[in-house]
Amino acid sequence: MRTRPLKVALLGCGVVGSEVARIMTTHAEDLAARIGAPVELAGVAVRRPSKVREGIDPGLITTDATALVKRGDIDVVIEVIGGIEPARTLITTAFEHGASVVSANKALLAEDGTTLYAAAEEHGKDLYFEAAVAGAIPLIRPLRESLAGDKVNRVLGIVNGTTNFILDKMDSSGAGYSEALDEATALGYAEADPTADVEGFDAAAKAAILAGIAFHTRVRLDDVYREGLTDVSAADIASAKRMGCTVKLLAICERAADGQSVTARVHPAMIPLSHPLASVREAYNAVFVEAEAAGQLMFYGPGAGGSPTASAVLGDLVAVCRNRLAESTGPGESAYTQLPVSPMGDVVTRYHISLDVADKPGVLAQVATVFAEHGVSIDTVRQQGKDGEASLVVVTHRAPDAALSGTVEALRKLDTVRGVASIMRVEGE
Repeated sequence: MRTRPLKVALLGCGVVGSEVARIMTTHAEDLAARIGAPVELAGVAVRRPSKVREGIDPGLITTDATALVKRGDIDVVIEVIGGIEPARTLITTAFEHGASVVSANKALLAEDGTTLYAAAEEHGKDLYFEAAVAGAIPLIRPLRESLAGDKVNRVLGIVNGTTNFILDKMDSSGAGYSEALDEATALGYAEADPTADVEGFDAAAKAAILAGIAFHTRVRLDDVYREGLTDVSAADIASAKRMGCTVKLLAICERAADGQSVTARVHPAMIPLSHPLASVREAYNAVFVEAEAAGQLMFYGPGAGGSPTASAVLGDLVAVCRNRLAESTGPGESAYTQLPVSPMGDVVTRYHISLDVADKPGVLAQVATVFAEHGVSIDTVRQQGKDGEASLVVVTHRAPDAALSGTVEALRKLDTVRGVASIMRVEGE
C-alpha cells in the first residue's frame, strides 16, 4: 500500500457533507484497504465557520473554497454544496488544478453537464456523480458501465422521495394533498419550501441526467417536460383505485420506436398495481430500466438523506481514488448518438379524463364525437349522474399526447361540459 495519503477537499458540510466527513474518519482503515492508499481530509469549505462540527478538526475549516480547490496537493474534490454557481466554477477550477471531482449536484449536471464533462476530459480527470440521482441506489454506474454494451430503450422511475411519500399517504389514508404535504413536512421529508419537489423540478433534473446516460445523447433540464403533483386530488387517487391503479410521480425517459429521437418527461401518472413501481412506498425511490439484451431491471432503495447519499459519494470516492493510483480515468461523457429530444406532443400515451357534464341525453355522444374528431380512441367510459349533473370518466387508448391535449381543449368548449375536473396520464401497462 502506498503510504502517501490521497488528499480530499470537501465543499459543503451540511447533512450530506458532514456524513461524508464522518464516514471518512470512522472508516479510514477500511477505505485505505479498499483503495490501496490512505485517504486524508485536507480541507472543508463552508459558509459559516463558527458552527460546531463534531468530529471535524476546526483547522480544516475554511470559507475560501476557491483557494482550497486551487491547492496543488488536492487529489479529489467532493462537491456537495449544490446549485449552479459557485459550484460550476469551483469544479472546473478543481480540474484545472489537477483534482478529480465527485459531485452530488443534480441541478448543475442537468443544466450544464456538458461543460463539466469537457473540463474533465481536457485535464484528464474523473467526474463521478452517483449521488446526484436516487441517493444510495446504484444507478448511474450500472447505466454508464454495466449496461454499456447494451441498448437501453426506456427508464421509468420514482426519483423523488418527498412526492412519493405524499402520494403514498394520499393513497393509504385518503388524505388530501395539503394534509399529506403537512405530514411530510413534519417528518422532515419536505423542505420548508417544497417547490422543487412538488412541482417536479428535482425529478426533472434527475430525468435529464438519466436520459443523457441511457441514450448517449445530451439532454438538458429544459428538454424535460414537467408537471408537478399539486393538482392531484383525493378524487384522482380514488378513481385510480377503481381502475386497479395507484398514482405516482414518474420520471420517464424513452427512445422512440424508430430509434431516431428520445423523450424525457416528469408528471403524475396512474400505474397498475401489478407494476413493480406501484409497491414503492413512503419516501423510497425505484427505477425500472428496460434494455434490449438485459431485459427489465429494477433498482430500489432510499433516494435521499445524509447517510444514503453519503454512501453513494464514498463509493465514487473509492473509484476515483483507485483511478488516481492507476493513473487512469473512468468513463466520461458518452453523447455520440446526438439524438434530438422530441417534444411532449410526440409522446404516445393514454389519458384518464374526468369531466363534469350535464346529465341529459346526447352528452356522451357529443363527447365521443370530439374524441373521434381528434383521432383518439376511447377504451372505457364510466358515468354517474344526479340532480341534472353527471361525472363522466373517460380512459383512452394510446395516442400522441398532442392529440389528447387537443381533445381536452375541444371538450372544454362544449356547452354540455361544465368543467374538466382532472386529467392524468396512464403508464406502465
